[in-house]
Amino acid sequence: MKTAVIVFPGSNCDRDAEMALRQASGQDPAMVWHKDGTIPDGTDLVMVPGGFSYGDYLRCGAMAANSPVIAQLHAHAERGGYILGVCNGFQILCETGLLPGALMRNTSLNFVCKPQKLKIETSNSAFTSAYGRTSEISIPIAHHDGNYVADEATLDTLEGEGRVAFRYVGNPNGSARDIAGVISENGRVLGMMPHPERAIGGHEGGTDGVAMFESLMTAA
Repeated sequence: MKTAVIVFPGSNCDRDAEMALRQASGQDPAMVWHKDGTIPDGTDLVMVPGGFSYGDYLRCGAMAANSPVIAQLHAHAERGGYILGVCNGFQILCETGLLPGALMRNTSLNFVCKPQKLKIETSNSAFTSAYGRTSEISIPIAHHDGNYVADEATLDTLEGEGRVAFRYVGNPNGSARDIAGVISENGRVLGMMPHPERAIGGHEGGTDGVAMFESLMTAA
């Protein structure tokens, strides 16, 4: 499986993403600088990592959403490639229109950083199939703008089409309907605020992120 990580100025989880993809696939992912605008041919999965792209200036993910590489990201999605956006990556995917909704300031107005319990809403996706019958997992969170919002019609559509991947158990940020991660209409794009790439080795945040990358390897 060929993978890639998009790197923006201010990304700080790109190396975590690199390690997770290397562990899962056995190959080094391509590290794509955002101005290069080229995702290598044959790439199966692109990861848009967490951090503070452009220092979260203007609005989280807004400037990164206008980067040269975004056209390539859209093309990757249109040809059926997989995309995983985590934290700031989720914010960017919403800003680009690859996912619905937006991420707003936490209702507490505080940065939250802790292990977070999640309810797995579906195992019928390319991102969650390896979780099987597992109903709850623990994945680290670290964000200031993780409050997922969308209009009621969009939320109803996400629910009705089974596109809510994860919900918070004990909502840490005020997200609508406790939503922690959503999937695109074609099932190939997932955005989530929790960091599965920080839960693969046991020492940094458990191992509950491993099954997500195993799911993607199987799907690809």
